[in-house]
Amino acid sequence: MPAFITAGRVLFSVLFIVSGAFKLFDIAGTAEGIASKVVIPAVLTGFTTQLEGLTGMPTAQILAIAVGALELICGVLIALNFGARFFSLLLAAFVIAATFYFHDFWNQTGPEAKNNMIHALKNLSLIGALFIIAGIGGRRRTAEPG
Repeated sequence: MPAFITAGRVLFSVLFIVSGAFKLFDIAGTAEGIASKVVIPAVLTGFTTQLEGLTGMPTAQILAIAVGALELICGVLIALNFGARFFSLLLAAFVIAATFYFHDFWNQTGPEAKNNMIHALKNLSLIGALFIIAGIGGRRRTAEPG
């Protein structure tokens, strides 16, 4: 049974590894998508202005790099079973936020709403799998409960 858990965890992680790599290979496109959907709260504008000044990049580009790195790094570490609980919970929080901002079917109508509802349900499944990984964690199971 542990071999199935390991194989499942590795295969599951491929989604985040590839998605993170694609985001990093197309930072401009990712930043454009983020800029079109995510509104930075007014409370954070002072912080984002400072961050933009320090990096010389717009906030959307900084977020694109952060999101790509988050998916890639968390995916690799979950696949390697290094801090699997922590990184799966971190990814679950990310997927919840991404679903809220990018698959807001409740604000849409017609085919667009249906398509985004399917993506939101897919993300709900991913969150469930991430919770399973967090529940199993990195510990070795010696025997099945009787």
